[in-house]
Amino acid sequence: MQLLADLSYWEIFAGSFVDYFWYTWREISFQADPWYENYLMWLVALSLVVWILEIIFPWRKDQPVLRKDFWLDAFYMIFNFYIFKLIIFIAFSNLTERMFSDVLGGNVARFSLVDMSQLPNWVQLIVFFVCIDFVSWATHYCLHRIKFLWRFHKVHHSVKQMGFAAHLRFHWMENVVYTPVKYIAMMLIGNFGPQQVFVVYYLAIAIGHINHANLRIDYGWLRFVFNNPKMHIWHHAKELPESRRYGVNFGISLSCWDYIFRKNYIPEEGRDIELGFQGDERFPKQFWGQLVTGFVRKTKG
Repeated sequence: MQLLADLSYWEIFAGSFVDYFWYTWREISFQADPWYENYLMWLVALSLVVWILEIIFPWRKDQPVLRKDFWLDAFYMIFNFYIFKLIIFIAFSNLTERMFSDVLGGNVARFSLVDMSQLPNWVQLIVFFVCIDFVSWATHYCLHRIKFLWRFHKVHHSVKQMGFAAHLRFHWMENVVYTPVKYIAMMLIGNFGPQQVFVVYYLAIAIGHINHANLRIDYGWLRFVFNNPKMHIWHHAKELPESRRYGVNFGISLSCWDYIFRKNYIPEEGRDIELGFQGDERFPKQFWGQLVTGFVRKTKG
């Protein structure tokens, strides 16, 4: 496979569709090499495990197993992880990488703030995980604080009953925002291998699934380090104090950033609080309406 630097922008754009189609087919047909880097297999397995835990140990015992909008959120998983990537996102990501390389003169490694190559792999993995999580936390805060971005992030906050699959409901524009920011972060903190990216990516998805799950978990004293369902439920609360109107508990995998920057908020056990945002009764309820919201339809809240 040719390096991106050897290809024209058009070759990168056009080739991305073909490459990702066959990559997806290899996952579906269990031909991924190595086998354990089959993202689809891990995503389905992880989802089933967390869903079974919800069924056996539900926090909200009166919530249906197939909660409100369960199948909508399941479709979001297919769309955001595969359909959207196939249609445009992989091409966008590859072009972004090439543009950064061209603008910075090709060798982006020289912009790294520290040399991670001499550190043990497990140390590199932890540094990568912590740094990317902080960047994600800051970006997530911007999704709430910047009005234009909030219009897209409302899709995620339109969830009315929390469950693991709610983690997968988000507008495709969020990927467009997160990707360049994460690429810059990776460029600054070092050149990490695909195995490290794979581990961190799925660790973040696993924690995100649990954070949204119908489970009564807070990890004891580790709640000050890791995000958890009892904390994250308040991030989705419809009613918040005026002083917190832009949101609370923005942590993705780690909760420590919220405690450090005083964005933490858990006034009581939030098991039965109403979820959503002000004006969500007028928000589109179907996938296609949510897909274009933020561009052509304005909602209050």
